Amino acid sequence: MTSILVACVGNIFSGDDAFGVEVARRLARVALPDGVRVIDFGIRGIDLTYALMDGYDAVILVDAAQRGEAPGVVSVVEPDPVEIENPAREDLSLSPHELDPAKVLRLASALGGNCRRVLLVACEPLTFGGDEGVMELSAPVAAAVGVAAETVEELIEEMMAA
Repeated sequence: MTSILVACVGNIFSGDDAFGVEVARRLARVALPDGVRVIDFGIRGIDLTYALMDGYDAVILVDAAQRGEAPGVVSVVEPDPVEIENPAREDLSLSPHELDPAKVLRLASALGGNCRRVLLVACEPLTFGGDEGVMELSAPVAAAVGVAAETVEELIEEMMAA
């Protein structure tokens, strides 16, 4: 049986950064196959690091990411595998108040995590709310939540069939 972690990340106080959190809410209403876990990690990078050590066959990260697209565009990215032989200090440190997926993947690799496949379902943000913060998604990013949830479901279906 294939085991898949859908790791949704983001900060609900920072506008479109809450994209992953909203996708997790949407996926919570969907019946997913056995072996699939959807977790809203918010900004808890340490929790995500430990989850990546649990031996999943695949991880689908869901997050807002600036990729130079129009706001609300959803894309699937397969990051290069992370392998760290001699980790630098910055590879092993996480802030308890933010979650940088690249740092989390480096730390999990340095600690011996061995996930065969990692995908990122990313949404181009419009705003992170500035210094004041915003507790809602912008219109184009809110419209992309359903698209991203469907994309995650399709990726799960493909992985389970492989």
